Amino acid sequence: MAQPVSGFSRLSTEEKINWISQTFFDDAASAAALIRKYRNSDEALQQLHDEFIENTVTNYYLPLGIAPNFLINGRYYAVPMAIEESSVVAAAAKAAKFWAERGGFTATILGTEKIGHVHFLYRGEKETLEHYFARVKPKLLEATAALTRNMEKRGGGITDIRLVDKTSEMPCYYQLHATFQTKDSMGANFINSCLEAFARTLIAEAPTFGISGDALEIVMSILSNYVPNCVVRAEVSCPVEELAEKNIPDPERFAQRFVDAVRIAEIESYRAVTHNKGIMNGLDAVVIATGNDFRAVEAGVHAFASRDGQYRSLSHAAIENGIFRFWMDVPLALGTVGGLTSLHPLVKLCLEMLGKPSAEELMKIAAVTGLAQNFAALRSLTTTGIQEGHMKMHLNNIINQFKASKSEREQIRAHFADKTVSHAGVADYLATLRQ
Repeated sequence: MAQPVSGFSRLSTEEKINWISQTFFDDAASAAALIRKYRNSDEALQQLHDEFIENTVTNYYLPLGIAPNFLINGRYYAVPMAIEESSVVAAAAKAAKFWAERGGFTATILGTEKIGHVHFLYRGEKETLEHYFARVKPKLLEATAALTRNMEKRGGGITDIRLVDKTSEMPCYYQLHATFQTKDSMGANFINSCLEAFARTLIAEAPTFGISGDALEIVMSILSNYVPNCVVRAEVSCPVEELAEKNIPDPERFAQRFVDAVRIAEIESYRAVTHNKGIMNGLDAVVIATGNDFRAVEAGVHAFASRDGQYRSLSHAAIENGIFRFWMDVPLALGTVGGLTSLHPLVKLCLEMLGKPSAEELMKIAAVTGLAQNFAALRSLTTTGIQEGHMKMHLNNIINQFKASKSEREQIRAHFADKTVSHAGVADYLATLRQ
């Protein structure tokens, strides 16, 4: 049984590995060897990885795939995708090719505003606080002048600060609601530093307005990952008859079924969750590959999907005057400078592959990839079913679980070329081969 450990962070990497392997594994030598195997042989590169987070012992790899042929606003991209799920990259690439032949994707930035709050309690008259805020607001901006100077040179900075009364929801609770433009930076550190400067100034200046220290209390200062005004629209459209292909012999019927499937996700939350998860398969894979924070993106996206009080589909579809249209508005706070974007070698490679995009361009690429993934999933669901393609791609994972030989792999693939793939089916067939 594991025992508490003291001073783990001060142990060397080798000491950490030895403690983990000897404490938690029956075969300590094998566990330690596996941990060491995934450390990078390039010491400088491994040190870089070790310093990204704390208590690092090894690296956890995700496959990096490429989905080519994305035509976005008239320009072709090969999109890097870091993800472990079978069929995602293939589906995105297939959808990209499909729409490239029909004019490609259009992506438009609808807004780039970021948000942060100083959350505080005020025990006093609201009118007094309002007068104080009006007087102190210029000093809040002065307090951040050193922080905002470089951001303003790039066209960003603080765009507004508002006092928000939340006392109807919690006694004495108010906010400073601040909005920002952070250009090509995601901006988390910049925003949080500004907010903390606001908070210090709000407290420091209060006595000059007759507000005692007991009356005003800062609870916390923090950015929000909900960015409903930092939104990109991705869309595709074509005449309904142009939807025809091998698996879509009746494009009119397919288009209507597709619209119905999206409508179900708009009104049924159980379906919407899985529907939006498919969008995030594509979107998150790009976010991770480009060194951005997929947890922040996920949280903001799902809040956006629930903004009217019910969780709904992010994407929408319609048929109007013989034109099929499929589109999505999605909030994305991404960056192409700062953080891992200038440190992680593969992140730098991925961004260069995309043409060193601005944050707005990356928003477009990520959103389009999510829409392409959603189109691919809905096309399968409304035609052949989702499992046929997915399980064909998943076959390699099943084969690897059984440690099949090269000859066995070839025979298994040939056998299931025209059959339904299942774990049990592969096990049975492999057992027959090995008899």
